Amino acid sequence: MRLRPLISGVCCCALFAQDQPATFRTDTNLVIVNVTVRDKSGKLVDTLKKEDFALTEDDKAQQIAVFEVEHLTSDVLPPVVVPENARPAQIAQAPKEVQRPPAAAASDNTAASRKDRRLLALYFDFSSMQPPEQLRAQQAALKFLNQQMTSSDLVAILTYSNRLRVLQDFTDDRELLFSEIQGFRLGEASENAVDGSTGADDTDDSGSFTPDETEFNIFNTDLKLIGLETAAKKLAMYPEKKALVYFSSGISRTGVDNESQLRATVNAAVRANVAFYTVDARGLTATPPGGDASTASASGTGIFTGKTQQGLRDKFNTSQETLSTLAEDTGGKALLDSNDLSMGITQAQKDINAYYILGYYSTNGTTDGKYRRIKVRLKSDLTAKLDYRTGYYASKVFQKFTASDKERQLEEALTLGDPFTELPLALEVDYFRVARDKYFVPITARIAGSSIDLAKNQKTDLDFIGQIRDSGGKLIGGVRDGISLKFTEGNASQLSRRQLEYDTGVTLPPGDYKLKFLARENQNGKMGTFEMKFTVPDLSKQSSVRMSSVVWSNQREPLSASVGSAANKKLLEAHPLVENGQKLVPDITRVFRKDQKLYVYFEVYDPGTETSPSVSAELTVFRGKSKAFESAPVRVTKPKSGHPNTLAFEFQMPLANIPPGRYTCQVSVIDEQARKFGYARSPLVVLQ
Repeated sequence: MRLRPLISGVCCCALFAQDQPATFRTDTNLVIVNVTVRDKSGKLVDTLKKEDFALTEDDKAQQIAVFEVEHLTSDVLPPVVVPENARPAQIAQAPKEVQRPPAAAASDNTAASRKDRRLLALYFDFSSMQPPEQLRAQQAALKFLNQQMTSSDLVAILTYSNRLRVLQDFTDDRELLFSEIQGFRLGEASENAVDGSTGADDTDDSGSFTPDETEFNIFNTDLKLIGLETAAKKLAMYPEKKALVYFSSGISRTGVDNESQLRATVNAAVRANVAFYTVDARGLTATPPGGDASTASASGTGIFTGKTQQGLRDKFNTSQETLSTLAEDTGGKALLDSNDLSMGITQAQKDINAYYILGYYSTNGTTDGKYRRIKVRLKSDLTAKLDYRTGYYASKVFQKFTASDKERQLEEALTLGDPFTELPLALEVDYFRVARDKYFVPITARIAGSSIDLAKNQKTDLDFIGQIRDSGGKLIGGVRDGISLKFTEGNASQLSRRQLEYDTGVTLPPGDYKLKFLARENQNGKMGTFEMKFTVPDLSKQSSVRMSSVVWSNQREPLSASVGSAANKKLLEAHPLVENGQKLVPDITRVFRKDQKLYVYFEVYDPGTETSPSVSAELTVFRGKSKAFESAPVRVTKPKSGHPNTLAFEFQMPLANIPPGRYTCQVSVIDEQARKFGYARSPLVVLQ
């Protein structure tokens, strides 16, 4: 187990730190529950009183301290005549035609101003939409404001490109709303709208190089979800029901996404009483075989066998699946495959009508972070259906935890349904064969140094715990470690620009697995959860060259620099990346500087001839379709020491002569005796 400060790869993790919301604490534990009541025929019931409700938390009766009834109308406001090409300056001349209801002014944000109002937040995720899709979302919002907005609606405008921006707080002033939406810069952040796969292209069976985007967008999915989570937390200050209408072109899954972030986003919305209404801005689409003009031409025979078309369709469905999950798990609805995007907003209007606001001060003051179950029922004999949130997660105050509380928190955090995201994590899992049916699986975790809090003596403690389960959910391995760190004043001042890396490893047979990993810094109790699925392939069943994972690195360091017990060091000594007391440090984010070297390491198993193997490989670096670097072929004829039938390859490439920019690296392997070929590729970013 190793922990070390690193300078490289700052860009990705720094984004996490910027998007973390402020934390507000209070001594009260007021819990707000919104309840919708419908009779047997589905008609809303809005005549009940406080005495008609009974509320319990974990089966213990609670006293209702806050009670309000929200009556919302559906009277559509008269349209505003605004030219389609109007700019904000022109729209500013239209207030005479905008008829506001007599309720509050736009700047009034009191509870009285929100009485009997419907809160709709329009959230535009520019980082997931191409310019035509951004335009459709803009036009849908303008159509809603002009033709479908009612006298009960208060609308807020939020956008996301590389961070969340609140352009307009809740208001009924259509002049301001028109101005903000018309002022969108179409095309903003659209370069991030295409998420690349982190694995090989399944539809490419030609073995030739085709430019692709992979690890550049590893963090895009998590950042989109963090933006939604931050928006939900900002909306939590309003006790009323809120609908967040999320315009995007789907949220792709790149293959190494943190599944914990999806659940954390959903749980934050549930706690804040926010329902997500997700709108796919792509509308109704028909994907031609091989993709449209925005897709590079396919390689291999997949275009003829249908494999390419199936892959494109699966990717499209996966991006919509995340939208459906966000909507379904928060009580909203997803609008998919429809060209009238404004229907997503009007659906939120229909779902938020008359409802009751119940508030109580929980009798359970324990700040243990556990789930509290809420039940609401009617005391009367009225047969009705009640719709409300069924529970919430209690707050956590780490400073009050005892040693046993801290240990129990770690163990419970792996089983709780509420993940932790205060501590940004990134994980990489590789595999190296050690026997026919056994693989060593190194696990590398990185933590953004900007999220680490130090004590006055420049010390901090970090705890790590992880579980690995097979496809049937059976626990087959785990990690538990604790490490203390001491920084000098100079190192501490640069911690915000660095990353911490932790290494461990397990031995597994081939199969599909799920890893849940948790890290906690013990100064203020920040925790981060990372969940991912990974596969250890059975290389004996592969017909192509049998290769291990390819490790891309920019640093070697002495094994003596490791921190941990003797048993941990013994594990690292058997690590395939350790040689002559030096450890090759995997670079998860693939971000390098010009003053560094690129190290590439992988292994080839079962060469064509065991007695006199001969396998060659070469490293090629592409910038677009042009070659920026090509190494001389490296031929290996001797097995790795102590590992028969295993050939080890390593490349070293100085980056000083490579201009800054984005590149794609490809390793090509040829076993001439066995007449087999294999390759692996990964992108990298070179910084000045």
